[in-house]
Amino acid sequence: MNDKNSFIVGIISDTHGRLPDAAVIALAGSKLIIHAGDIGEPAILEKLKTIAPVFPVKGNMDKGVWAREIPYSEIVNEGAVFLYILHDVSRIDLDPAASGFSAVIFGHTHRPSIERQNGVFFINPGSATNPRSNYLPSVALLKVTGRVLEPQLVTL
Repeated sequence: MNDKNSFIVGIISDTHGRLPDAAVIALAGSKLIIHAGDIGEPAILEKLKTIAPVFPVKGNMDKGVWAREIPYSEIVNEGAVFLYILHDVSRIDLDPAASGFSAVIFGHTHRPSIERQNGVFFINPGSATNPRSNYLPSVALLKVTGRVLEPQLVTL
């Protein structure tokens, strides 16, 4: 990235114990990585940590001792942006716009989407390993420049 005032947040979800090489390549260069749940096994997080710091949340399929320390939701403050992360957006328990969040990042549906509601981006990267509804495997990249967000879906 040429703009030294910008950085990339890599976003991945619903890996279910697998991390395709294409996802690793797509997330390379990220300043940080968000995993929006259904990780599947701790090795996924360890592999992602070789790229950048990782902020995971627990998905409904993340069970066992390894997942106990993973929160159900997370707030990431990086630069001038506040990101709210949870696995299932239907369980959101706050008003993201009133709370000052720039984006809500979630997974669960295995369907990639980027929407904007009340000035807040809602970003679902889809599933990197098991997409649904005829979608291809995907991740998302979020370019951050000051307070400006530019989300992009990346097909693997």
